[in-house]
Amino acid sequence: MSFPTNCVLTRYLDNDNDSNSVINLIFLHSSSNELDYHSIHPEWHLSSDHALLTITIPIIEEHVNSSKYSIGKGSEEEVSFIKDVSVIFRNLNTSNISDSTSLDKIVNDLAQEIKYTWKKHLKIVKISKHSKSWWNDKYSHDLEIYRTTRSLEDWKTF
Repeated sequence: MSFPTNCVLTRYLDNDNDSNSVINLIFLHSSSNELDYHSIHPEWHLSSDHALLTITIPIIEEHVNSSKYSIGKGSEEEVSFIKDVSVIFRNLNTSNISDSTSLDKIVNDLAQEIKYTWKKHLKIVKISKHSKSWWNDKYSHDLEIYRTTRSLEDWKTF
């Protein structure tokens, strides 16, 4: 059930012998307090015999990131990141793990160092409708060969 914000008729007949009435139906989510009220617009019925019913749907403002942090596969940043993480693991001192507290400290310190190393090597990538995270230089190269030769084999390779 929805409650009208203005109590007016919703059906307007051309026939003078019948009376106008309220018979319109509106379906809304049953447990939504925001959608419990609708407006009736008799001035908008034009050639129809029914007035238009409207509701206002609240839309929560949402922030959509247009960039992301990334280290590209096969990039110089990835190579440097892997080298730095390898050094972190090589230098990891596990000789004084005597209880769960000391283990937790080593694991947390390791996580912080890897996080710092990640941030040091990442790049900010702008996300757009043209972004293709799966696309790489090999695809570009294969496409260029196909565009030059127009051969079916090169298309299959691409």
